[in-house]
Amino acid sequence: MTANWAAFAAAEPDLAGTVEKRFGACTHHVLATLRKDGSPRTSGLEVRFLNGELWLGMMPDSLKALDLRRDPRFALQTNPGEGTGMGGGDVRISGRAVEVDDVETKAGYVEEVEPPEPFHLFRTELTEVVRTYVEDDTYLVVQVWTPGAALRTIKRT
Repeated sequence: MTANWAAFAAAEPDLAGTVEKRFGACTHHVLATLRKDGSPRTSGLEVRFLNGELWLGMMPDSLKALDLRRDPRFALQTNPGEGTGMGGGDVRISGRAVEVDDVETKAGYVEEVEPPEPFHLFRTELTEVVRTYVEDDTYLVVQVWTPGAALRTIKRT
């Protein structure tokens, strides 16, 4: 089961707001894809939240784009930023990336983002969103959301 960003934000608006804020704190984040042989590849990436979707834009024929065309599974992790504070916690998103070739959709993205052209554009289908943070310098808190399930919160000392 998957959900787009709008469905996630409707189900968990507070967590979605925190996730967007964390991704907005830095420009570049880390995308993990699967190589042809099944081994992981990590790459830097900028992301955009527009019109109820989480978008991944990439240079033409970049290895990460070719990976996603072959196997759409991905994991995306926020840049931790300066130092070790990670205000808002560590955020990870997993899912599937669906390439968008629709001219009108790509034109709308270009209007908003102004990426260098040509480019690959992927819309995401989320399978999991995880936030990990420290509460009161005492607890490690892990929030896990998956489509169709209630938000789970785990606290450890």
